[in-house]
Amino acid sequence: MDAANVAAAVDADRLWADIEANGRFGATDDEGHGRTAPTGSEANRRARDRLVAELEAAGCTVRVDAVGNVAGRWTPSGVDPETPAVAAGSHLDSVPSGGIFDGPLGVYAALEAVRAMREADVTPKRPVEVVSFTEEEGATFADGLLGSSVAAGERSVEAALTLRDAEGRSLAAALEDTGYRGEGRLDAADWDAWLELHIEQHTELEEAGVPAGIVGDITGITHLAVEIDGEANHAGSTPMAGRRDALAAASEVVLDIEQAARELSGAGGNEPTDPAAVATVGSQAVAPNATNVIPGHVELGVDIRSTTYASMETLVDDIRASLARVERERGVETSLERGFDLAPTPMAERCRQALRRGGERAGVETLELHSGAAHDSMYVAQVTDAGLLFAPSEDGLSHTPAEWTDPADCAAATRVFAAAVAELAGDGL
Repeated sequence: MDAANVAAAVDADRLWADIEANGRFGATDDEGHGRTAPTGSEANRRARDRLVAELEAAGCTVRVDAVGNVAGRWTPSGVDPETPAVAAGSHLDSVPSGGIFDGPLGVYAALEAVRAMREADVTPKRPVEVVSFTEEEGATFADGLLGSSVAAGERSVEAALTLRDAEGRSLAAALEDTGYRGEGRLDAADWDAWLELHIEQHTELEEAGVPAGIVGDITGITHLAVEIDGEANHAGSTPMAGRRDALAAASEVVLDIEQAARELSGAGGNEPTDPAAVATVGSQAVAPNATNVIPGHVELGVDIRSTTYASMETLVDDIRASLARVERERGVETSLERGFDLAPTPMAERCRQALRRGGERAGVETLELHSGAAHDSMYVAQVTDAGLLFAPSEDGLSHTPAEWTDPADCAAATRVFAAAVAELAGDGL
């Protein structure tokens, strides 16, 4: 039997039951299908508990590493357990009032691939490992992709465990509280290959009417912390000509950032240099933040993304130039820190080929595209071959209770995914 039989053995009803069951952990009252299951929460613990039980029921041996990464390894009889595994999965944590598909679809699609191989009586040549990474969203600790960054060796276990949430609780304490502080470190470099299935969080697949998208590359991300210092003073007695208004200066910087990204991407009607380039000022803090006081200090959080690192550098340079200009023209002082910087990441051609053939074997049309959002596959790709598959997102919505992927699309993408996992695990099955 071959990978086509594995695709056919995917049980759409069972997959959907998994997604719905997981969605009940941390379910919100928001209209739609919302859930709040951040790392260290009771909802996240219950989601992990259910996954562990389902992994064991599927014949997997489960381990939990020191940062809470969960991995269930299926080693069929006759397969050398020391052979590098093919790993697949995603994450179970969510943003506040997030959706039910972002992350869990990938975890349970990986589990369904194992179930389908067992039921199709397909014995791979390699173990298959189903993985749920800790803190992908960055809603509680760090900037996101925490578990995969540790698995890829980009962040130490010790550094991860000392990270703290808004209440001051460390990741170590959060994992202890929920019973998911294990031992050792899941090492992605030990895997022969990695595959992840995720919702697209965009509309390209929906607009094309295609149920599965093969990702060629994942956008790079830079986060900037910008501070602007002016002079706080009385709003009524300080003449307009004598002001050093930090918020007015920050407002010009925000508009400069937007304009720079519009010009680079062609959104302003010009010829685009990089259509994938985007820049967002997503957070702002103003001090002293009183109606009758001229703002003296502003902090901005800036997010820059593109599939071309040169474009990211161009946008950072544009922001530096904007800051220099408001310093000259408005008499303020500024600073910029680049705290998070991840280059664009190509997916391995070997894994992309397996996904293409998975689509053919499953009888499911696929589309080639790129990812504008970050995923755990970015870090894994630094140490082994990695591939990423998308399922459609209705209206492109994500991180909201309105997030939706049709059950038929979940099943179709999982059939492609399972066939690709079977091929990679079978070394050309």
